[in-house]
Amino acid sequence: MADELLKVESIEKSFGKQKVLDGVSFILNKGEVKVIVGPSGTGKSTLLRCINLLNPPDKGKIYLQNKEITSLKHTLVPAVRQKIGMVFQHFALFNHLTAIDNVALGLLKVRKMNKTDAYKKAIDELNRVGLADHKDKYPAQLSGGQKQRVGIARALAMDPLLILFDEPTSALDPELIGEVLAVMQALAKDGMTMICVTHEMGFAKSVANEVIFMEKGKIIEQGLPEELFSNAKNPRTREFLSKISQLYGETGHK
Repeated sequence: MADELLKVESIEKSFGKQKVLDGVSFILNKGEVKVIVGPSGTGKSTLLRCINLLNPPDKGKIYLQNKEITSLKHTLVPAVRQKIGMVFQHFALFNHLTAIDNVALGLLKVRKMNKTDAYKKAIDELNRVGLADHKDKYPAQLSGGQKQRVGIARALAMDPLLILFDEPTSALDPELIGEVLAVMQALAKDGMTMICVTHEMGFAKSVANEVIFMEKGKIIEQGLPEELFSNAKNPRTREFLSKISQLYGETGHK
């Protein structure tokens, strides 16, 4: 039997009068990679922010390891966030801290590790994303791809159960995208559970267990990558994937 890690059940979210999520449900099993695609403004990023409780849903429930997390007291939310890593589109690094300090910060402040252990863990994670040699550089001294890899190392340092990637390559120059996707592909190969919002179709085809197509706050279609890319049932899914493939290429920007 599959090992259910996350269950999203009938999630709804509105901002003012605009309904951004309208009854989204899916299950994520341990070790799975789900890729979420869809037009801009369709609720993909909001869905990720609901899952890690940055924007708690208005209706519906989210379960992590069979425990409901949507109705937790505020004081218990940080403990849940430790288990759900998040990699942001625009890096969200602290500019006044070096790469290693950015990665170690959560270990020191949230997990209350001692300095020696925190920095040993931080260097291990920077090494994992190929940036140990850049540990003492500040974000301003790093390329976009390097900044994003620091962001991934920071998420990994907390030993999360799963990591959410919110369009992690969309702010990068084309030649830097491959280095970030390579790290994500390596994580998938190592069995990291991930949900990725991305336009990188080559990445989706190579690592996703399931692709979810969203539009107007709803899941329109979901299935195996080969099914959706070659034989989507919904005409809107076919149209969108065809346009994305033409625009971004079949294999991403490698």
